[in-house]
Amino acid sequence: MSLSHQQKVYIPKEARTNQYITAEIKVTDELLSQYPDYQSCYQTLSRLIFNLAEQHDLRNVHVITNDKLPVVRYHTEAYCFQTTEQILFFYNPAYHEAQNLFSQENYRARKLRIVFLATGEDIRSNSASFHIRVRELLTELMPLMPISDLKVKVRDHQHLSYDLFAKAKGYKETYGYKLRAIGPRYKARKCELPENVSSLTYVTVSLPLSRKLKQGLLPDSATDFTPLYQHLEDCFLKAAANRQLTRLAMIANGLTPLVRNSKFEKLDSKAEVQMIGFDPNATEQQVIRRWNTDNLVEAAHFTIVAGTKDCDDSGFGRFMNNVETALKAFAADIGVDPEREDLVVRFHQHISYQI
Repeated sequence: MSLSHQQKVYIPKEARTNQYITAEIKVTDELLSQYPDYQSCYQTLSRLIFNLAEQHDLRNVHVITNDKLPVVRYHTEAYCFQTTEQILFFYNPAYHEAQNLFSQENYRARKLRIVFLATGEDIRSNSASFHIRVRELLTELMPLMPISDLKVKVRDHQHLSYDLFAKAKGYKETYGYKLRAIGPRYKARKCELPENVSSLTYVTVSLPLSRKLKQGLLPDSATDFTPLYQHLEDCFLKAAANRQLTRLAMIANGLTPLVRNSKFEKLDSKAEVQMIGFDPNATEQQVIRRWNTDNLVEAAHFTIVAGTKDCDDSGFGRFMNNVETALKAFAADIGVDPEREDLVVRFHQHISYQI
């Protein structure tokens, strides 16, 4: 395989692209003291943010003041669900626009979180201009806040999602992606990032634990699910090792995995979310496994994180080709039927910094 070919990954034409940016501002005593109560603080600030969003042509913007975590997914229809700890946004960037304030009565937020969902066509190629517009809004917002010296934590999330077995189902058309890191991509489009940027690139796959999978490994009245989980873990680790992929996680405890850079983040898991931290600079193997022998869950989640050495000029193409090869070997090993079952791969790129 030629080097240039290796640097690209061929992804189905039907792949979905998403981008959203969050800006987090700590809610301090001093900030709250400028308003009669929590609710008037949240409503006044959200009105200010929504007005600025209109001026910067940002059409899908939400303010969260109940400390719930935003989760963003592509969908043909627009939905928004709240659980105890999460707010799930389903939307199609080509059509859906919205503005919402999510608050809870008499609740003191730890942080004010603004969520900017990308809209329009060609999300990936327009990601830098979207980032610039969000930054411009934040630059205008800060002097309008009632107190100065507030810090903003910016997180830019981008992902591509597609079925690993699209070709087996007859979707033959692919598009060659170079998958460059966000920093160089933005620089080429005149979007300068500050020095203190933390970045993380990783792949997630959710595997529904089908009846066929369970029947093959567990007796009918099983109460100990170790054989199933151990088999999945062994097959996953073996497939990853064959492609020199060393930053790995298998989460099968009913929680949603949330991947962060362990060097920069304090990790605390909650009732719905399993925080998993990786250091992309570390050279030793990092494996995180979370499953319980007596708890049979609906799906197992697998994560493969890119290291610093994967992020060179050729981008993440080589990394993704290794990931795809490993996942196909893993799927074959556990008996996934490519023609009938989906294995949705999400390629995530994530940066964060403080301004």
